[in-house]
Amino acid sequence: MKQVFEPGSIGDLVLKNRIIRAATHEAMAHRDGMPTDDLLPAYQRLAEGGAGAIITGYAGVKQNGRTFPNMLMFDNDAYIPVYKSINEQLKQLNVPVILQIAHGGSRSMSKITGQEVVSASARRKNDYGDAVKEASETEILSIVEAFAGAIVRAKAAGFDGVELHAAHGYLLSEFVSPILNKRTDLWGGSTENRLRIVTEIFASARKAVGEHFPILVKMSGHDEFRRGLAETEAVNIARILKAASCDAIEVSCGYGDFMYTIRMPKPPVDAILGLIPRYRNMPGYQKWFFRRMAPLVAKVRSPLYNYNVPIAEHIRRHVDIPVIAVGGIRNLQDIQSIVSEKGIDFVSLCRPFIIEPDIVNRFQKGQQSSRCIDCGFCLIGVTRNKLRCYYGRVPVSQADRKSG
Repeated sequence: MKQVFEPGSIGDLVLKNRIIRAATHEAMAHRDGMPTDDLLPAYQRLAEGGAGAIITGYAGVKQNGRTFPNMLMFDNDAYIPVYKSINEQLKQLNVPVILQIAHGGSRSMSKITGQEVVSASARRKNDYGDAVKEASETEILSIVEAFAGAIVRAKAAGFDGVELHAAHGYLLSEFVSPILNKRTDLWGGSTENRLRIVTEIFASARKAVGEHFPILVKMSGHDEFRRGLAETEAVNIARILKAASCDAIEVSCGYGDFMYTIRMPKPPVDAILGLIPRYRNMPGYQKWFFRRMAPLVAKVRSPLYNYNVPIAEHIRRHVDIPVIAVGGIRNLQDIQSIVSEKGIDFVSLCRPFIIEPDIVNRFQKGQQSSRCIDCGFCLIGVTRNKLRCYYGRVPVSQADRKSG
């Protein structure tokens, strides 16, 4: 029976415990995608705080896949020295650092990238009003090589592994989705075809980095669509990933609904109105209307906690590689149950590490639950500001104080 505070392995990596910091967009990048000086101290706090491993915030593999101006990038060799310097300073803390790599797909913004938005299939417009173009065969192959190139760079930069982001409505998950991928060629249709872009990334990358460099995949185990991803197909996807030489699978959920993927007891209306300029600057009557309409549009999903554990447990029973559960995991008793009783190898936490970077040390000292109140303000704040906990309160700006 596995225990939370005992070592576990992912490929050749040995983690000192079973609690991983999940990939979390830190918003600590310059406009060119280079890390700011805030990133290293943020990772040092996590490593010193007891995390078994750190999965970084997502780093873009192509310029047309950027989703935020403050998003990390890793699409060329110029980034290697700065990441290598960060990793060299983290090595002494003996906590594996895994680089998450991603392409935004239809969640990219042309006003940021200056390029067309591409996805598995065409769409009239995305959430930002951009037309979405179906990726051509040439573009798909270019994306495959971009991911493979980022994996090669990650190894050169001293990362201990990489995680492909194939969940939450980003490009790879759009290909995998039986709803969003409407293609009829080799990149669509059957589960194997829809997953082909991911298996081709593995095939290309393994030729360069070998079999012993850990490559993980974050996948959606279920989604918000009627007739969408079912449990049986999620297991099949996991089996295909294992056969492709995937070292571990992190099971999340969703493709586009913010409140489905990252659950909160109520929509973070105050954060949206206070932290996003175009909403903060709206006239009072529009804010009044927004407050009343937002709960009707952004529906609260249930359960709020441990919501990916059942499908992660099911997947783990059918594949013999490590499985990581993520999503609303907040207290030590649940973590122990997930690991020892349900047989899931690791858990990963996002928001608890934002409010308490040393949450694992706190658990070991007897604290039973995270202080996180699941307000979701942190996830709105990163659209403009570096990652931090707001604890349900929006700071009042000097301008707001004067106008008040």
